[in-house]
Amino acid sequence: MAAFRNEDNGTWYVMFRYSDWKGERKQKCKRGFPTRAKALEWEREFLQQKRADVDMTFESFVELYAKDIQPRLKENTWLTKDSIIQKKILPYFAKRKLSEITAKDVIDWQNEIRTLKDKNGKLYSETYLKTIHNQISAIFNHAVRYYDLRLNPAAKAGNMGVEERKEMLFWTKDEYQQFADAMMDKPISFYAFEMLYWCGIRVGELLALTPKDFDFEKGTVSINKSYQRLKGKDVITTPKTKKSNRVITMPEFLCGEVQDYIKMLYGAKPTDRIFPISKHYLHHEMERGAKATGVKRIRIHDIRHSHVSLLIDMGFSALAIADRVGHESIDITYRYAHLFPSKQMEMATQLNIQREGGF
Repeated sequence: MAAFRNEDNGTWYVMFRYSDWKGERKQKCKRGFPTRAKALEWEREFLQQKRADVDMTFESFVELYAKDIQPRLKENTWLTKDSIIQKKILPYFAKRKLSEITAKDVIDWQNEIRTLKDKNGKLYSETYLKTIHNQISAIFNHAVRYYDLRLNPAAKAGNMGVEERKEMLFWTKDEYQQFADAMMDKPISFYAFEMLYWCGIRVGELLALTPKDFDFEKGTVSINKSYQRLKGKDVITTPKTKKSNRVITMPEFLCGEVQDYIKMLYGAKPTDRIFPISKHYLHHEMERGAKATGVKRIRIHDIRHSHVSLLIDMGFSALAIADRVGHESIDITYRYAHLFPSKQMEMATQLNIQREGGF
């Protein structure tokens, strides 16, 4: 290892050769270091990365982790993970050697994180604490699985926080219809909420809809993409899960409403978004409608819960509902079990009949 001084400006640089992942020899040059020691430190970290040496710093390993993981994730998912890494994890472990971080170090970090407060001056929720811990554990798991780190100190330290189940709120059909009446003064709001309530789609799926997604002869809408606003740009991605790719049959009245709405969109192209609004706009409209009608305030995602509860009340099975809303049937059974009518008495009666018939 050698560093060289740039006589023009007094800074230091390193130039060396290494083997890349294909085994090919490459030359690397990095300039602009204030001291020889800094230049050599950078070269050492670079070579440790290339050798996947767990004696590299945690900060250097996070760079490898990002290169491995980021291409597999949707942009919004990675941005969420990266925000936690940059703000909650790297400030504590950046310069520590990956192989030297112990379970006790993680416990000390957990205790420090538990004292932090959000922008409203409140301690982080148990759910968010668990999310933070899951991320540091994922980094160490990646090192164990692919880079031969001996053990995961975050797993040994134990979890931080617990997942808190938020209260599941929903509107009854009567409550929704009261709310919808208040939305009729703004067509874009009225038809957006009609799609959310009567089809049970996610907000991102709603905001990605185009005229091309509708087949009014068959009375269907195809859900095959999702809208996100990321870094000030409109981003269209694939839906949340593979199961989310689906074709929903709309009630006849909704087909007519959407046809009327699209006709109002003068000059709309087949691939134009028919709801060029934001999630924030929908939040504001829900506030306005709830205030005007007196119906209870729920979250936008709770409109999806409202659709599911309506279908349960109508007697549809978990499997049929899951197919419509893009979930696994076991998720519907687990999340909405309290809404399904109990079959215990009917089961007991039928078992009694089976036994009596056996003698």
